[in-house]
Amino acid sequence: MAKFLVPGVVSAVAGAVLGTVTVLGVTAAAQQNSRPEIDRSGNANSSVLNQVEYGER
Repeated sequence: MAKFLVPGVVSAVAGAVLGTVTVLGVTAAAQQNSRPEIDRSGNANSSVLNQVEYGER
């Protein structure tokens, strides 16, 4: 029985470790840690809330 028990336990532990590392790695890679910069280069006289409007209404 030990012939199958030891490799089974080793395989289960290795799978759990690899699964944990994969989940933590994907989570860290997908995290967004910074806010995007806001473009404030619009002309204040021709824009509403810094959204330049083109054309007529």
